[in-house]
Amino acid sequence: MKTFEENKFAIPELKGISKKTIEEHLKLYAGYVKHANLIQTKIEELKMDAEKNAYALGEINRRFGFEFDGMRNHEVYFGSLEGGAKEFSKTSEIGKAIVENFGSFETWLASFKAIALTRGIGWALLYYDPVSDQLLNAWIDEQHLGQLQGCYLILALDMWEHSFVADYQPSGKKQYIEDFFVNLNWDIIDTNYTNAIN
Repeated sequence: MKTFEENKFAIPELKGISKKTIEEHLKLYAGYVKHANLIQTKIEELKMDAEKNAYALGEINRRFGFEFDGMRNHEVYFGSLEGGAKEFSKTSEIGKAIVENFGSFETWLASFKAIALTRGIGWALLYYDPVSDQLLNAWIDEQHLGQLQGCYLILALDMWEHSFVADYQPSGKKQYIEDFFVNLNWDIIDTNYTNAIN
């Protein structure tokens, strides 16, 4: 059985999001990787007597989805902050796709930011659906519930409180969203999209 590896991210100084918040947030990501591996190991042990451990197997398999999706969502989130901010380009592949799917970058951005302001904890996500060949915005509360089946994750904005409260306080959610887009490396988002369509 292969183990999941923790990614290391080269994240520069960010506007609004402190180095301390990023350091603590990366520890949480490392926990997702660690627990995804621990659960895989435990599942193998419990399967030795699947009948006796049926209830435990059911519960731990549910937990695996939470840890795994938390790991992957954070990899997209942190990856998009690497290398310093790079501006959105309408001539990039993701730029052309956003304009084609949403009419304009401004229309897409307003929609995505509105989703990110959803009350409660969760994620604002941009997916590519290869079946319908389109981009889709979505909100999910907990990462193991509501991920769009068969879609590729292109952009992830973490709206769990640990990602912003230390720097912005609970009332600063809107400013955190604004700063996230100031810090975003659109070259990475473009790479995520081109990898998804190829």
